[in-house]
Amino acid sequence: MRHVSTLNPYLVSRMQSFGSTIFAQMSELAVQTRSINLGQGFPDFDGPEDIKQAAIRAIEQGHNQYPPAQGIPALREAIALHQKTFNNLSYDPNTEILVTAGATEAIAASLLALIEPGDEVLVFEPFYDSYNAAIVMAQGKITPIPLKEPEWTIDFDYMASVITERTRAVVVNSPHNPTGKVFTEEELKMVAQLCLQHDLIAITDEVYEHLVFEGNHISLAQIAGMQERSIVISSAAKTFSLTGWKIGWLCAPRELAQAARTTKQFLTYVNGAPFQEAIAFALESGNHYTDLIAHQLKGPRSELTRSLTEIGLKVCSNSGTYFLVTDISTITDEDSMTFCLKLPERIGVVAVPMEPFYDTPKSGRTLVRWAFCKTPDAIASATERISQLKTKLPSHSKSSSRRCKDQGS
Repeated sequence: MRHVSTLNPYLVSRMQSFGSTIFAQMSELAVQTRSINLGQGFPDFDGPEDIKQAAIRAIEQGHNQYPPAQGIPALREAIALHQKTFNNLSYDPNTEILVTAGATEAIAASLLALIEPGDEVLVFEPFYDSYNAAIVMAQGKITPIPLKEPEWTIDFDYMASVITERTRAVVVNSPHNPTGKVFTEEELKMVAQLCLQHDLIAITDEVYEHLVFEGNHISLAQIAGMQERSIVISSAAKTFSLTGWKIGWLCAPRELAQAARTTKQFLTYVNGAPFQEAIAFALESGNHYTDLIAHQLKGPRSELTRSLTEIGLKVCSNSGTYFLVTDISTITDEDSMTFCLKLPERIGVVAVPMEPFYDTPKSGRTLVRWAFCKTPDAIASATERISQLKTKLPSHSKSSSRRCKDQGS
């Protein structure tokens, strides 16, 4: 992923292309312009009150010092229960589960543990920005596997053709950020076949596992032969709308978990002792809390889809996550970066250009990501402003798009 950056003489050469992330840039722009932020993927509302109260109780009861390096036993046991309940996967909480500072650290620790300099990692493109950064820090090489819109399909013949003897791992993010794609069982079986054929490790980012609107979330580790070679990663952030707590975890066979733990201990070591107690409480409650977020966001998703479609934007297929992706070429000749930088001034709304989610930025030049993880009032205000967008744009020479198609609400 490309970031805006100026050369820093103290920064190692492999990190010179990484500056402030597009999320930080657009959120700063939202603050400066007092715009509605549909860019960065965090809710503008808090998680369940009972979970917050559990954290307060933990603080008051003295759970404020370093927790165990693997995470507190109650949370590891709750994660094991969660995996068994929702994915029918069994993990030993004492040796196969590691609590991390969010999913981002779990991904970084896994890649730093597994990747030798020059190793290649398959990543479905467009991709979340931390994947490429972690691969580069591990001195590996990213191998993008393009997802073809509007349905974000995978060309498995192409995927097989780019695997070499240096390919070490594949990162599978489902439900997928930024597209909202939920990988089907058939697709996961094809991925599994290639992993087994080429002896690849799978690192699965499943932070949106409970944010599915159509279809069902399936973990790659559920496919025959894959649990033994998968590091399954998730977190409390998206499921419970508590992104600032940074409580994540990974589940993996003992040796893979130990490898990730070796690198993780020299990153944050441990984190969030009272928050770990609260998330243990939340996970132990089964689907009492896990079902809430998808139900809460179904209305805002539908409303934003309707608004974007009504002004002539094409909305790509979306089955999960916080996000909708649109093709803006139906209403403007601008590239997505220019469009998004001007959007706050035009209508007081911030969205994120998709160009930085591609290894070759021009591949995303007409695509924009919009986040609907906001209150109904915020979405209503945003859609009112979006309805005025076409009157604010310069004349447009194009009349149709071949990238995305209309999606019903």
